[in-house]
Amino acid sequence: MNIGHKRWIVADGYIPAGSTGSGRELVSHDALCILNCGHRDARIELKLYFSDRKPAGPYRFTVEAERTRHLRFNDFADPEPVPHNTDYASVIDADVPVIVQHTRLDSRQPALALMTTIAYPA
Repeated sequence: MNIGHKRWIVADGYIPAGSTGSGRELVSHDALCILNCGHRDARIELKLYFSDRKPAGPYRFTVEAERTRHLRFNDFADPEPVPHNTDYASVIDADVPVIVQHTRLDSRQPALALMTTIAYPA
């Protein structure tokens, strides 16, 4: 099943530096949720754009056929960690059609905020 697009854009990226919760589930983060409904593994490349420096990436990973994968920007290390307290935007390229959702958890205060949106298919 070929559902989705091969290129997605997320214009809003920001990882808050602080968190009030303990444990991984309450650490402030940005995440990509990628759904691959197809019959082939999806090879993903992610590039980050900043307002005051050259882009970072590509970050590369695979989403297996007929699977979903949730990736936290906080965990990206190669080719470099994603900076906290810094605005960025993302371009996600896949070699097969996928669906991309972006989520942010901001737990800097006890009344935490969760934001999610479908990325822009290009």
